[in-house]
Amino acid sequence: SASNSSGCKRIWLYPSNWLSIQRLIHPMALDAQAATQVAHVLTESLPYIRRFAGKTMVIKYGGHAMENDELKNSFARDIVLMKLVGFNPVIVHGGGPQISQLLKRIGKESRFVDGMRVTDSETMDVVEMVLGGLVNKEIVNHVNRNGGRAVGLTGKDGDLIHARKLTITRKSPELEAPEIIDIGHVGEVASIEPTIIKTLIKEDFIPIIAPIGVGKDGQSYNINADLVAGKIAEVLRAEKLMLLTDTTGVLDKQGALLTGLDARRVQALIDDGTIHGGMLPKIACALDAVRAGVKAAHIIDGRIQHAVLVELFTDAGIGTLIRG
Repeated sequence: SASNSSGCKRIWLYPSNWLSIQRLIHPMALDAQAATQVAHVLTESLPYIRRFAGKTMVIKYGGHAMENDELKNSFARDIVLMKLVGFNPVIVHGGGPQISQLLKRIGKESRFVDGMRVTDSETMDVVEMVLGGLVNKEIVNHVNRNGGRAVGLTGKDGDLIHARKLTITRKSPELEAPEIIDIGHVGEVASIEPTIIKTLIKEDFIPIIAPIGVGKDGQSYNINADLVAGKIAEVLRAEKLMLLTDTTGVLDKQGALLTGLDARRVQALIDDGTIHGGMLPKIACALDAVRAGVKAAHIIDGRIQHAVLVELFTDAGIGTLIRG
């Protein structure tokens, strides 16, 4: 790769790069109509490849896309293709269902308060083993098997994620003072030290990050992956934050997909109740990111194969786009 006088990164496809890209494409014979459709998609993607070459894309990977083998492999191929055409993907992943499965196997009940897992010391050990070990290394393996160079991290590595303990406060008319609920080793992001991510990007690696942080007390904390992805996107001044979900995106009251939203429109949708429930935390994360300088946030359906590429490389896209 090289940079032109305007500072834009130019991507050269040397034979080794081209062979890597070919490995991502299934060989098949196309009829004329199918060939025209493929050519249209490829030419439509060219302006986006030029625009985003050298840019950082932070992607939160979770939900059904992490549980289906076919979707796991298609996601890995998408990430490798992004890297080969000059983007800098940074992946932050969840793993709630996998944690629950292992806790069940060892006979420990999963308890939640306001959607957050109550995490005692024993549960935190399981969280670290699953997120930092099993899940993280599986994603790394999928990316590397598809021709990428991925490196797995937790927030402990390189002093990456500084955490503070998260507590839940409940107010009730029958209580004189708010009730403070301790849910254990659950945290929020205090700060991000991005040096290790920048070093990996500079050396052409793909960082795969498990959302585990460390507090001033030296304790490990489990942090919501959406929040970690958003904060990392802010610190890296990423071009895009992409949140993979198990829904099609933000819907209006008739169930139609909404996109091209700005902060004012999003707030109006929250105020009138259109955005509610489980979508609220994701929207808050996306808004915080774009207000802090991330160019755009996307909420997309991870249950669809190649959803990331469709959102990045086509005019229509596939999910909800939010700008500041």
